[in-house]
Amino acid sequence: MIELNHVNKSFNEKQVLFDISASFVPGKPNLIIGASGCGKSVLLKCMVGLMTPETGHIVYDGRDFVSLEYEKKKDIRRELGMLFQGTALFDSLTVQENIEFPLKMFSKMTPAERIDRVNFCLERVHLKDVNDKYPAEISGGMKKRVGIARAIVLDIKYLFCDEPNSGLDPITSRVIDELLEDITSEYQITTIINSHDMKTVYDIGEKIIFIFKGKKWWEGNRHEIDAVRKENKELDSFIKASQF
Repeated sequence: MIELNHVNKSFNEKQVLFDISASFVPGKPNLIIGASGCGKSVLLKCMVGLMTPETGHIVYDGRDFVSLEYEKKKDIRRELGMLFQGTALFDSLTVQENIEFPLKMFSKMTPAERIDRVNFCLERVHLKDVNDKYPAEISGGMKKRVGIARAIVLDIKYLFCDEPNSGLDPITSRVIDELLEDITSEYQITTIINSHDMKTVYDIGEKIIFIFKGKKWWEGNRHEIDAVRKENKELDSFIKASQF
């Protein structure tokens, strides 16, 4: 279980997040939605420790990530996988080397065990015979799947995805959505997805948090969203502005 309690974040004198409290459903796809610049990426970065909120608590299974000492924070970081918006693959490394990178840093596996794990994760994201290719030699959708494979190569409990469908065509976007949903269910990972893609929201949004101008304006699920938007003009405007 991940819980946010009264999280606030500023840059200099500009406040970006305002008193955000929320909880996320374990073993399900959880979506943070909102227009560009609303603060959802900052919130995600606070949750994974890339940024630190001025006030508030980010709690993983009873452990307050914000107040933990450095060494204990590392224990939580080992439980986290991250798919960045631009995939953040190392251009100078092969696909295999990119996926193997976290294993070299955080595991005690032998080289043979690492390769077995890399191949397992590649097969899980439906990629074969790409081990020796470089990121520049594969498509955008394949890069996303390599990014997912790298994110799950460790035995993670939480998967964070920042705009996983960014730059993808509609068909490839649906492939990524289905893959994230399947992996979440299969491994009972708590998945947090930043998105402005309403097709993703309606397809896999088991828990949804709507951020507007740095504040949480609504929290619910995909089955409730159409009824709520009639009373929430900000949410309704966001949905109308989003492309399906």
